[in-house]
Amino acid sequence: MAPSPNIPDEVDFSLYGGAESLVEGRKPGNAGRTRRTHIVNPTHAAGVYDKPPQDPSDFLWLMTEEPHRSRRKVIMKAHPEVTKLMGHEPLTKYVAVSVVLLQLTTAYLLRHTHPISWKFLMAAYVIGGTANHNLFLAIHEITHNLAFKGVKANKALAIVANLPIGVPYAVTFKGYHMEHHKYLGEDGVDTDLPTRFELLCLNNVLGKVFFCTFQILFYALRPGFVRAQKQSYWHFVSIAVQLCFDFILFAYVPGGKRMLIYLIMSSFWAGSLHPLAGHFIAEHYLWDGLEQETYSYYGWLNIFAYNVGYHNEHHDFPSVPWTRLPALRALAPEVYDTIPSHPSWPMITINFIRDSEVGIFARVKRLSREARAALPKIELDGGAADEDARTSGSEAEMKEDGARRRK
Repeated sequence: MAPSPNIPDEVDFSLYGGAESLVEGRKPGNAGRTRRTHIVNPTHAAGVYDKPPQDPSDFLWLMTEEPHRSRRKVIMKAHPEVTKLMGHEPLTKYVAVSVVLLQLTTAYLLRHTHPISWKFLMAAYVIGGTANHNLFLAIHEITHNLAFKGVKANKALAIVANLPIGVPYAVTFKGYHMEHHKYLGEDGVDTDLPTRFELLCLNNVLGKVFFCTFQILFYALRPGFVRAQKQSYWHFVSIAVQLCFDFILFAYVPGGKRMLIYLIMSSFWAGSLHPLAGHFIAEHYLWDGLEQETYSYYGWLNIFAYNVGYHNEHHDFPSVPWTRLPALRALAPEVYDTIPSHPSWPMITINFIRDSEVGIFARVKRLSREARAALPKIELDGGAADEDARTSGSEAEMKEDGARRRK
């Protein structure tokens, strides 16, 4: 048998019992599966992968630290000038307010159009879905205090950006999202993770179709079941402003009922089977047999999404605003160009649904700090510590015995 041409030199074939390739002896179904991800600067040619599929009955539990903290230190040491990219982006407030006005204008123009008409539905999907998804990500950007220098100004802008979404979530989102960054993958803390109930109910093709269609509801409702959040003054302000806006639109604006229907329908499409919604799955689901829990996407749809596709870059440096994330990637190509990334958001949703080797189970989970602290201590010294203790005890006894004899 001729050796396989695409095998890295560092593979130790003395461990494979005489095999001359990494797929020899495997079942045809597990050999040469097509990669879904892309590497800009691979260390070797790799269009396929042959790792065994993940167990679909459970999540992938790891005891390692999340990767972004250590990678941040490496990049800051190699490129200390990265700090110049940090700080708020004044353009954000203008883009966010412009999209709010676009949505309110579109809703007003459709105030006499029947909600079930093709014109209304197409506008809600194409214009409204794209615009409200953009506002989701504007709120994400503002959550990191990247629109203004001050905290209060950022919170106020987030509430304004929330208006066309129809449901107050901007302030609540911040608390959960900060925990997502700080405790990435921690079970019971990171509410971006699917629950065990979701795994049991949605771990098949129909379940994944349901999940992708209604994923906006999962992201909205899951946090309340997983981890209750303490209410603050800004929570009540956000709820009051949104409810007043919805009530005025519904009760006092001619055609306001249909305007409100348009806005809420836009929010549904924004988090459903929409091209931009692929980023929800692209960001942290596992692909290609890798234990990589964060993926970037560098395609043109980032134009509508505040460059959220630069997701490894964002998690590594949350204080770098959306306009400077491409510069961050360019600053450290030796890091980011070697990390697998996704070539397409729409195809992510399609592959997620039809590929049996990815699903609700394809997420990294870690035990929470409380659970880790409750684990029994395991000696990793082969009993040497116990032997030392016995030796020390014997030496002490001998010294005491010698002292008694001298007396």
